[in-house]
Amino acid sequence: MTLTRAAVVRAGSVLLALLLLAWVATTISVGDALTALARLQPGDIALLLLVNGGMLALFTARWWLLLDALGHRVPFARLVAYRLTAFGISYFTPGPHAGGEPYQVYAVVRRHAVPPADAIAAVALDKLLELLINFAMLAAGVVLLLARTEMLVPLPEAQIVLIALIPVAAPLLLLATLLRGHKPLARLVGTRTTRPPVWVGALLRAEAQSVYLLQHRPRALWRAVAVTLLSWAGIVAEFRLLTQLLEMPLDLLESLTALVAARLAILLPMPAGLGALEASQALAMSTLELDPSLGVAIALVIRGRDVVLGTVGLLLGGVTLRPQSPRPRPATTSPE
Repeated sequence: MTLTRAAVVRAGSVLLALLLLAWVATTISVGDALTALARLQPGDIALLLLVNGGMLALFTARWWLLLDALGHRVPFARLVAYRLTAFGISYFTPGPHAGGEPYQVYAVVRRHAVPPADAIAAVALDKLLELLINFAMLAAGVVLLLARTEMLVPLPEAQIVLIALIPVAAPLLLLATLLRGHKPLARLVGTRTTRPPVWVGALLRAEAQSVYLLQHRPRALWRAVAVTLLSWAGIVAEFRLLTQLLEMPLDLLESLTALVAARLAILLPMPAGLGALEASQALAMSTLELDPSLGVAIALVIRGRDVVLGTVGLLLGGVTLRPQSPRPRPATTSPE
C-alpha cells in the first residue's frame, strides 16, 4: 500500500506532537501545574470568557466592515457565529489559522444571498489583512524575544530583523499589487486559457471586487486595519490578564515573550498546535528562569478555552449546514 504525501504529513505531525508532549511530561511537575490552575476562581473564568467574547467580536468586525463596504449589511451576530464555526474548523484540522474560510464564504452566500464574488473578496481581504498584521506583530515579537533572552544567534541583528520580516513580504506585496489596480490572478489565467472553469471565473470576479474595494473604499480598508491592530492590543491584554489571574511573576516584556512563543507554536502544521503550545510555554518559562509547569498551566487554560469555543462553533455550523425545510404550500381545494 502506497502512502500519499498528505498521509505522510499527517503521520509526521502526529509523531511530532507526541514527541513534544513526551518532552513536556519529563520537564514539568503535573502537581505544580494543577496548583497554578487551582488559583483560578469561577469569577476569573467568567472574566476570561467575557474578554474572549469581546475578542471574537473584534475579529469579526473586520469581516463585517469589508462586507459592508461591498454593499452587504449582514447581521453582525450572525457573522460572529459563522466566524466561530470557521475557527472550529481551522482549530481541529492540520494547519491552524486556515481551513474555515470556505465555510465563511458558503455561509453568507447561502444564508444572506451575498454574491459569491463579493463573499470570496471579503473573506480573502479579511485573511490577507489578518496575515499581514499578524506576521508583522510576530516579527516584532521575535526581535523582542531575541533581544530579551539574549539567545546565541550567529547572525548580525540586521539580518535577524530581515529574516523575521520575510513572512510579512508576501501579504504586503499582494496587498500593494491590488492597491495599484493590478490583477495577478487574471493575468495568470489569461496567459493559460481563454475559457476558465466556473470556479476560476468566480475567483477572477472576486479579485476584481477586491481591487474595486481597495481603490474606491479606502476608508473601509483603514478601518479594517485599525480593528486588526486593536484586536492585537486585546490579545496582549488578554494574555497579560491570564498571567495575572494565575499569579505569575511576569512583567509586561516577559508576558510578551511567552505570548509570542505561543502564537508561533500554533502556526505549526498540526491540529490545534497539539504539543507545540505546551512545549512553547514550558520553554518560555524555562528561558525566563521560572518553573516550566507555570507555562503548561497557561497552555492548558488556552487549550481549554479554544476547545470549548471550537466545539461550540462546530455545533453552530451544523445548524447552518442543515438543509432548510421547504415552506409549506397553502392547501388547495378542488372545485366541486
